[in-house]
Amino acid sequence: MTIQEAQERVDAWIRQYGVRYFSELTNMAVLTEEVGEVARVIARRYGDQSSKPGDDLDLADELADVLWVVMCLANQTGIDLDAALERNFAKKTARDSHRHLDNEKLKH
Repeated sequence: MTIQEAQERVDAWIRQYGVRYFSELTNMAVLTEEVGEVARVIARRYGDQSSKPGDDLDLADELADVLWVVMCLANQTGIDLDAALERNFAKKTARDSHRHLDNEKLKH
């Protein structure tokens, strides 16, 4: 599915099951919480922190939760993420097309 289709599906789900979008401020707090859950999984699966009994370390699910909330914020603020991502690629290409290639730190 495209990002636009995903945004539309999130919107349809919210309208059918979610009653309404949480406020933008609440969704920002929820996004922070979800990113923290991604960090917990990364720390326990790839870092030095040990898991606790019963830990759910499903990185794919946690990343999908982050995408969900990002799409909620985009929908409720009128942002087309397809178009925004295209602009972001253009910005990064213009700014960084040689920066990383010329970075000695990345050549090791």
